[in-house]
Amino acid sequence: MSEVLTKTQRAVLWYPPAYDIRVETIPVPNILHPDDAIVKIKLSGLCGSDLHVYRGHEDVHDPLVCGHEFVGEVVALGPSFTPTSQGRPELYATLRIGDKVVSPFTISCGECQFCRRGVTCRCIHSQLFGIPNLPGGQAQYVRVPKAGGTLFKVDSITSSLSSGQDQVITDSSLLLLADILPTGVFAVLQALQHPKISPFINGVPYPFNSYLPDAVASSQPTTLSLQDRTLTLAVVGLGPVGVCATVSLLELLSDVHGIDYRIVAVDMNPSRREKMQAVLAAMSPSTKVDTVKVADIPEAKDTVALWTNGIGCNAVLEIVGNNSALSLAYELVGPFGLISSVGVHQAPQLPLTGREVYDKNVSFDFGRCPVRSMFPTAASILLKRQDVFGGVGETASLIEKVVSFDSAVDAYEAFDKGRCGKILFDPWM
Repeated sequence: MSEVLTKTQRAVLWYPPAYDIRVETIPVPNILHPDDAIVKIKLSGLCGSDLHVYRGHEDVHDPLVCGHEFVGEVVALGPSFTPTSQGRPELYATLRIGDKVVSPFTISCGECQFCRRGVTCRCIHSQLFGIPNLPGGQAQYVRVPKAGGTLFKVDSITSSLSSGQDQVITDSSLLLLADILPTGVFAVLQALQHPKISPFINGVPYPFNSYLPDAVASSQPTTLSLQDRTLTLAVVGLGPVGVCATVSLLELLSDVHGIDYRIVAVDMNPSRREKMQAVLAAMSPSTKVDTVKVADIPEAKDTVALWTNGIGCNAVLEIVGNNSALSLAYELVGPFGLISSVGVHQAPQLPLTGREVYDKNVSFDFGRCPVRSMFPTAASILLKRQDVFGGVGETASLIEKVVSFDSAVDAYEAFDKGRCGKILFDPWM
């Protein structure tokens, strides 16, 4: 039976043209489509991507309910959700009122060709939470369209834990699955699964490291030596997503045997470098953190030049989403290298010429993370790295604090100015 909802709720709204955040009372959303769910928000996040709207950089001209990261409890379901549902995503048969859920920052149907291939960020029904047409999660309740293909049940994560251990998986930790941890994982996988990087992973030289016709593949040469499989990577930007990317990179590389790897983690902001150092200290000695050099921009360039004899990185993860970060990524990447960019780039044209990218044989992977498909990998890292992701306000915690909506105006301003780290909202405080 659905929860009897109040008629109104508190929510954080943005007003155009920029920097105008207000906390207002608005109607509680209703079921509008059979595939809808209504989720009662337990926690919502303030993300770096929210700042694009906040600063007026997006093409948005109407007020909106902010936020695209949330964890909560299902309180109402449309008629598509029934135990007899067949031929549709599993949640249409198994999701129940009272289930705790995490939502990706975009909706996905789970049924179109993009969703079937796992690229859920390009679902034909895709919409971003926190736009005028789809109110966001910085509210007490949110409507989730295509909920059977979008939502992720928390018990599918906690079921893998031993008895009693699920109590350590906090709502603040789970919220990281809505965006920033899967996005960090995506940045890593775009690199590690790329054919330019696979020779380092599988020890097979190009072009035999990937698909070839059988007649050619049968003449495969000998495997690469350990010296030729030393992988040098950089992470540009150490905000919350950059920290997630660095942690994910270390975790995923720890499963690859027979290679050496070195990582330079770059940010111009001293407080972000300090946070990254604290995170690495918390991960040691269980993880090979001595392979990571945390550096400012000049030191990063010198480090990469020293490590590679001036050649450059094999792959660079660009997390920031602006032209200066992309230019730095290009400086750090070596010939036949890869730049994996998950930052949200805006209107200015990219700062590279055709000659520059041609002369380095550099490959680029840009774009939005398919969060729904990243959930299983991201969840496994979340469970393993509760020393980083499980706390709030500790030296090595990714989340700095949880505040009420009454602090929303100040929180946006502080986050925008780089005076604080990751902030969560409790809409019931």
